[in-house]
Amino acid sequence: MAAQEQTDVTIVGAGIVGICCALSLLEKGKTVRLVDKDAPGQGASCGNAGVVSPWSCIPQSVPGLWKKIPGWLLDPEGPVAIRPGYLPKALPWALRFLKSGSAKELPAIARAMAELNRPNVDIYRRHLAGTGHEHLLRDSCYLHIYRDASAADLHDLTWKLRAEHGAPLELLNGDELREIEPCLSTDYKAAVLIKDQARAMAPGRIGTVLADKARALGGAFVQAHVHELRPDEDGWSIMTDKGDFHSPQVVAAAGAWSMRLLAPLGVRVPLEAERGYHVLFRDPGVSLNNSIMEVDAKFVSSSMEMGLRSAGTAEFAGLDAPPNYRRARMLVRQTKRMLPDLNTENTEEWMGARPSLPDSLPCIDEVPGQAGLFTAFGHGHYGLGMAPMTGRIIADLVTQTVPNIDLAPYSSARF
Repeated sequence: MAAQEQTDVTIVGAGIVGICCALSLLEKGKTVRLVDKDAPGQGASCGNAGVVSPWSCIPQSVPGLWKKIPGWLLDPEGPVAIRPGYLPKALPWALRFLKSGSAKELPAIARAMAELNRPNVDIYRRHLAGTGHEHLLRDSCYLHIYRDASAADLHDLTWKLRAEHGAPLELLNGDELREIEPCLSTDYKAAVLIKDQARAMAPGRIGTVLADKARALGGAFVQAHVHELRPDEDGWSIMTDKGDFHSPQVVAAAGAWSMRLLAPLGVRVPLEAERGYHVLFRDPGVSLNNSIMEVDAKFVSSSMEMGLRSAGTAEFAGLDAPPNYRRARMLVRQTKRMLPDLNTENTEEWMGARPSLPDSLPCIDEVPGQAGLFTAFGHGHYGLGMAPMTGRIIADLVTQTVPNIDLAPYSSARF
């Protein structure tokens, strides 16, 4: 443990964000330790739909969304659910969420999201280079599919914003859509195709592979539960159930659990554990050539190494409530309607907690008044895509290098 005590930086959280932070810090010559109660990359980071889009610049809250939420909440198969007893706690966050989706706020949020996502495919390819697992990131398109052809409107505000940020878009009719994805139901009459992006063929394995690369570069991993961060005279003490560690600098990248460590230090950030579910079809009998967003039901499907995965839904119930796997079984029915020939006999269900902030932007900064304490959490639905650039920014901040982007939108003090 003596060598570990001399580590320059301790990263609390070994999800994909923490791993990317470690890789960028190691590239800058820092010694790094990651501490997490789970194996690297195996928390919420492994359960997503695998979309890696440089063009992801639309937040979860957009103008007019408030009109749809009551219907979603009343629909047993709606994309949003709130446990009844949790509503009073979720309400303040929900009000902030709706406010951030105003037409006035949207352009600035879109710019800040684009800054984090634009280089993600290139940085991932650099991280994966030389690992022997470069195939885990595959070139792909992203199809948003519609039953109502008139709803696929490139003049809609969100599509116009994507186009303004450089997204290569193409409008398809139903026949053109099925030329690209022949397994889709004929109920879908139109689609918007987003080109020039990628998809993860096994998000959890990407985490494992990149963690192994970090180890090969000298990074250390400790599987332990961190219960307190304590400032001391020359840095930070990291108190865990496997003993205590010390580092001059600490990065809080613990996802939805981050505020349990930061709140005792006076940090006030409205972080919500937005629970997402996925279902994996182990023997699907069909295959998708690209990532598919089912626009009405708000879920995404992708073919991966281990089968076909559908991921989505948002459930608000807090960090400690048990999973409600009816949300995952709902995805089975919805995916079957989308892919009529899908084999649903062999499925696996999963739930993870997204660390969500109301404006869909993470906290990436040095905490005001807490020298040597950095934040890298709150990526919500976009953790896989935003992780590589987050890692680069954290490495710049830790090494006192001026980042080449405006960091004000990611300040933990913005709330």
